Amino acid sequence: MGAASPLSILARVTVAFQVLLFISPLLRGIKLAKADNPFVQTIYTADPAPVEYNGRLYVFTGHDEDGSKDFVMKDWRVFSTVDMVNWQDHGSPMSLKTFSWASANAWAGQVIPRNGKFYYYAPVRANSGRMAVGVAVSDNITGPYRDAIGKPLVENNEFDPTVWIDDDGQAYLYWGNPNLWYVKLNQDMISYSGGMNKVSLTTAGFGARSGSANQGRPTSFEEGPWIYKRKGLYYLVYAANCCSEDIRYATGPSITGPWTYRGLVMATEGASFTNHPGVIDYKNNSYFFYHNGALPGGSGYTRSVAVERFVYNADGTIPQMKMTKDGAPQIGTVDPYLRQEAEMMAWSSGVETEVCSEGGMAVSYINNGDYIKVKGVAFGSGAKSFSARVSSGASGGKIELRLGSATGTLVGTCTVSSTGGWSTWVTVTCPVSGASATQDLFFRFTGSGTGSLFNFNWWQFGQ
Repeated sequence: MGAASPLSILARVTVAFQVLLFISPLLRGIKLAKADNPFVQTIYTADPAPVEYNGRLYVFTGHDEDGSKDFVMKDWRVFSTVDMVNWQDHGSPMSLKTFSWASANAWAGQVIPRNGKFYYYAPVRANSGRMAVGVAVSDNITGPYRDAIGKPLVENNEFDPTVWIDDDGQAYLYWGNPNLWYVKLNQDMISYSGGMNKVSLTTAGFGARSGSANQGRPTSFEEGPWIYKRKGLYYLVYAANCCSEDIRYATGPSITGPWTYRGLVMATEGASFTNHPGVIDYKNNSYFFYHNGALPGGSGYTRSVAVERFVYNADGTIPQMKMTKDGAPQIGTVDPYLRQEAEMMAWSSGVETEVCSEGGMAVSYINNGDYIKVKGVAFGSGAKSFSARVSSGASGGKIELRLGSATGTLVGTCTVSSTGGWSTWVTVTCPVSGASATQDLFFRFTGSGTGSLFNFNWWQFGQ
């Protein structure tokens, strides 16, 4: 345990206001619809990069440090989901320390599986002072990742890599700001052949830059390219114009073009002056990932990842989208009778996560009035009991099990006593009554002590 971060303190200050938001609509007889974007609330995140593996969707992100007034980014994070609304925190798979030759700027990276391994392409500032792209490798998608070659893969003072393996097995790495480059990766995914290729940025391919800024860059291309193929057509989605940025895209008949400008995907919105796209099809739906500054304290340097579901137009073009608070709809439900990780959530207030002494991650810095929302929990005919894995080096507290909202129907209360230490874990169990059908489940934490009450590793209901 350590001192709570500025983000968590700010979140706790807003608890009373959020409770009022819950109560007021109920008093007026209006059904409450709780927002689920941004889909990570425990830390500031940026630059989402989705990838599917074994039926699960993983999103790798950057991590903006609390209170940043510049791009202060020291590590990367990864989250995953099977239902698009409840996201599990897997912690940090990689940091600047992974690259001994790097000094700063853990910026926008992307992971791709191949050869039974996972390759993480990430931009960092090299000790030379120039921006470079490194490549790390892991045997597990959630890491830890290790430096694959001990030096930059490419180093030309540009950044934001995106990677794609074409139908013939040839892999390509694109990156760039202010220019756009690509290389043909070798089968080993950690070297390339044929040299670095500079893309010709024409207005036919990337549109004309809007506004009066950066007139030395005539096209709309700014940074953050995301490349993929769908139904025989190659897409290059990117952050455009500056600053503030919007998201635009081009398409082409091959992965190297020629590119044709297609227009706007998402206009400039919100508190962040940057944006960064990630596009993927998952379980027969299409999703667009981006970042904004929508959390308390959010800004262009304290950003948050979000997602929208969309449908391609009949001709394959991407519709324009707006940032929403609702996010993507849920696919399926959560089975409460299987063990579920406490750090798997749709929304939270006040809490943080940290590495758990029992392995994986746990919910931590739980204070009086904090809560977690788990969306779409399928209780079926009814739950009879609830168990939670907890630890406390303080006086403990209670876990209130509520349905519908943080002040909704109370179906059970579990008491957590001091366990004698933050790494001393016990399982507590309590009876449950009235939890049936499919409901949004809220864990509301209460306690008389000041500061952190207890840690929370996993939970499970019984029938």
